[in-house]
Amino acid sequence: MGTILWIIAVIVGIIGVIRLIQRDFLWGAVLIVAAFLIGPAGVSIFNP
Repeated sequence: MGTILWIIAVIVGIIGVIRLIQRDFLWGAVLIVAAFLIGPAGVSIFNP
């Protein structure tokens, strides 16, 4: 389960960075924060 969450977090983070490069700052920031919340290495909403 941790590996799947890590992969999803990486994909969401990459999309967020791409959005920032395209000057879509709101969606880029939202996606990067979502990647931090999903990712098992940092703060994860799935781990209490």
